[in-house]
Amino acid sequence: MPNKNGNAYGLTILCPIKNGIKDDKSYSSLTRWHLQDMQLNEHSPMAKVPETYMCRFYVLNDVFYEGSPAHEEHLKSHYLVFSSNFHGSMEDYLRNMWQNVTTQVIDIWKYCVAFDKVTDADGFVNYIKQCQVKNNLFFVGANDESLAEQLKALYLKQEFSKFVFENQKLNKRENASQLQAAFNSFIKRTQPENLANPSWTPGACTESINKTDIYTLDKDKKNNTSNTGDSSDKEATA
Repeated sequence: MPNKNGNAYGLTILCPIKNGIKDDKSYSSLTRWHLQDMQLNEHSPMAKVPETYMCRFYVLNDVFYEGSPAHEEHLKSHYLVFSSNFHGSMEDYLRNMWQNVTTQVIDIWKYCVAFDKVTDADGFVNYIKQCQVKNNLFFVGANDESLAEQLKALYLKQEFSKFVFENQKLNKRENASQLQAAFNSFIKRTQPENLANPSWTPGACTESINKTDIYTLDKDKKNNTSNTGDSSDKEATA
């Protein structure tokens, strides 16, 4: 199936925006301005929609003429484009989207043709199906595991990088017990088998150690090196 790759689903829809004006502004302009005002990352309404890997909204004004031998064509309407990659079935995903961010969904789609007839989750699913465009080459950027699995993996990756950075100086045999204790503490704190918590926040930007932390840790490492006379540590980056 062109829209699926394992358990991952690629959804692309083009919803025609009504040709009209409200308060001296076109419906397409009102839709675009609303999208531009939406919050991003973990504050985005889409961060509340279960199993969302990534998504994008934009307004398509027209198609470009690429030159001969193509025929010059133009759209009769502007379109709201929604593209999303997620885990699971399209029907379940769209129902969860309606149930978790109903107000935001209505605000985004309210100027689209015939969307005023959508009143519940089933109606939203049917509406989106009518606007769906088939993906011929759907590529999954990561894997097709559940969002919880991927968020936990991202969290552990970032936290383990910090652990390695903070414990680089424990690289001698006499430090083995201290390093083992630090690792046991890391496992206890991060709980690798617990997908729910602690984990990465949906939609959050990836950020490991900030520059202040790097400077402080690197300074401490150099001080420890000068005190012990050990010059084997290499400069670390994060």
